Amino acid sequence: MPLEEIDRIAAETGFSGVVHVDRAGETEFAKAYGFANRAYRVPNTVDTRFGIASGGKGFTALTVLSLVREGVLGLGTTARELLGDDLPLIAGDVTVEHLLTHTSGIGDYLDEEADLDVNDHLIGAAHVLTTTEAFLPLLDGHPSKFGAGERFGYCNGGYVVLALLAERAAGQGYHDLVRDRVLKPFGLTRTDFLRSDELPADAAVGYLDGLDRSNVFHLPVLATGDGGIHSTAGDMAKFWRALFASDLADVVTRPRHHVPEESLRYGLGFWLHETTDIVVLAGYDAGASFKSTHDPHTGTTITVLSNTSPGAWPIARHLMS
Repeated sequence: MPLEEIDRIAAETGFSGVVHVDRAGETEFAKAYGFANRAYRVPNTVDTRFGIASGGKGFTALTVLSLVREGVLGLGTTARELLGDDLPLIAGDVTVEHLLTHTSGIGDYLDEEADLDVNDHLIGAAHVLTTTEAFLPLLDGHPSKFGAGERFGYCNGGYVVLALLAERAAGQGYHDLVRDRVLKPFGLTRTDFLRSDELPADAAVGYLDGLDRSNVFHLPVLATGDGGIHSTAGDMAKFWRALFASDLADVVTRPRHHVPEESLRYGLGFWLHETTDIVVLAGYDAGASFKSTHDPHTGTTITVLSNTSPGAWPIARHLMS
């Protein structure tokens, strides 16, 4: 893992973000590049908080599975049991497990199989999306793409539905469920759900690809189950250590599906290396890119966070290939 090349790649690509390599709790490399706020020339630091886009699906999965462990939900619980009359196009046999493994077949409000431009306005009135229930109009009206359990089909909307089911089963809002069941037990003091129009001084503004324009109108103002929580490189290293010290690690990292088009496998909320035991969280969105890998055998965590859409990938490919 040639760390000396990171500065060169960062300079060549104009990387804005943080690179962090941790081995068994000891930091081997940690460096920040670029600006958290370009208008005011505020530099990123190794402690800057970044949106991690779909990396947040892992937090949703762990929250749902903690409810399953307590008997509040079951992997075989159908979405329909808790949705009632909401989202009538979701088939009656779609279960929590189908949603966790991206095998539900439900139509997606943000369909990554479509030809999307990350700079486009894809979700409409972003400012109203402050609760999971507020996503119901976005989730509605999308016909199923295939039958439940037939195949793997990555689905952002499925993880919003999971957040909704968790809320209704537990009688508690999704954000507080994640805080109480993942963030606090794992000691993640620098990870939280931040409003995009009210970012604190230690959070990076996300910038659209090739522009100095922020992503504030492009993403939900407050993230929910399909991703967008903010975190730091240091908290991601703590996250992996805490996960693999818990009884949920074996559950979420057991391979459920091969995904050959990604050269990966999938567990429950987590990507898995095609042939090794390395576990992956990754995210890509307007003004955000993120990848964090953990090798449970060596205790090595590699995390790359960026406040641009393409920023993380060149360095991530270099370090994680």
